[in-house]
Amino acid sequence: MHDTTRSAYWQGARDGAPFIFVVSPFAMLFGVVSAEAGLNVFEALAFSVVVIAGAAQFTALQLLQDNAPTFVALASALAVNLRMAMYSAALTPHLGAAPFWQRGLIAYFLVDQTYACSVMAYERNKGWGLAQKTAYFFGTMTPVCPMWYVMTLVGAWAGTAIPPDYALDFAVPITFIALTAPMLRTAAHRAAALVSVVMALGFAWLPFNLGLMVAGLAGMITGAQIELRLRARGTWVDP
Repeated sequence: MHDTTRSAYWQGARDGAPFIFVVSPFAMLFGVVSAEAGLNVFEALAFSVVVIAGAAQFTALQLLQDNAPTFVALASALAVNLRMAMYSAALTPHLGAAPFWQRGLIAYFLVDQTYACSVMAYERNKGWGLAQKTAYFFGTMTPVCPMWYVMTLVGAWAGTAIPPDYALDFAVPITFIALTAPMLRTAAHRAAALVSVVMALGFAWLPFNLGLMVAGLAGMITGAQIELRLRARGTWVDP
């Protein structure tokens, strides 16, 4: 059992390692933007350690720079991170029986990359027990999350010294495309994605990025309704 658990951990570390190439510039960009917004190195690092959610961090920072009310900044960041609730629900059948302290760490390190790797690995390895699944999850976060902290620190130190020609913001769309595209495996998934995109564009005129909240809620409602209808017809197939 010990050997299989160790093997699952290292498999997770290998699967998570490629994300270093997108997490690094993404985190560095956040550090740079934080410095430009007036945060010092410690504040930028603390932001990443406490929140550890890139899209939500960028959203909150941008809104605070625009002098948006604190409530709006927090609500918008929460809306961006609502997907974490769905991630948690999807992983609960696999990791819900773990000890409380492990579940606390899993909740903290539950990010797009750890979720995407874990949910696919659990589908491939039906015979894994709780120990192997938990080890795999922590393996996926090992190369990803510490790198998020380190590169945030590097970006905050570098500040505005990094030329804008480097275009580090390329990491943002690439990361989310790489994570979401393989998951659009059902009609509900695809409909939710389509509605979210259309609503985000249609409500881009709303102040303080409130269009993101509208788009996120509309996408989740659409996906849930389609799944319910397909289940009622008996045509739903679990992805």
